[in-house]
Amino acid sequence: MLTRPTTHNHLAERVRRLFGTAPCRLQVAALPWRDTGHGVEIMLITSRDTGRWVIPKGWPEAKEALCKAAAREAGEEAGLRGTISHIEAGRYFYAKVLASGEEVPCEVLVFPMQVDKIADQWKEKRARTRKWVSSTEAVRMVNEPDLCQIIAYFCADPRKFS
Repeated sequence: MLTRPTTHNHLAERVRRLFGTAPCRLQVAALPWRDTGHGVEIMLITSRDTGRWVIPKGWPEAKEALCKAAAREAGEEAGLRGTISHIEAGRYFYAKVLASGEEVPCEVLVFPMQVDKIADQWKEKRARTRKWVSSTEAVRMVNEPDLCQIIAYFCADPRKFS
């Protein structure tokens, strides 16, 4: 039995036919950091699906400022609160695999967040592990090369994003 495609699916299919791929979707990420006095540390978390080391990221909600959406994701995924920068540290691209198995290209805007509160309990505590690491360790642990460059660039001078 054939079903009529939704307007969104129909539009996405037309874009695929015109350009050969799914349209790029926007995500936001927080780059949680703290200054230990001996250098900058980055909070990494594990992804829910593969367990690889990532930073908190997700989809912005309607009419939500992008930096505020990144801060919300840090709270939900890692139990972190702090001062989020309005200035991006950078952006990177990756292919997100949806529950349907479809791969969607995503552009991720990364906003530094200086952490001042770390919750003992948070929304995704049972699904993720979090860990403070040096900037060098973060670059070694993260799989996305473009995100590694953003981390290294940010850690060289975090104050320029205040």
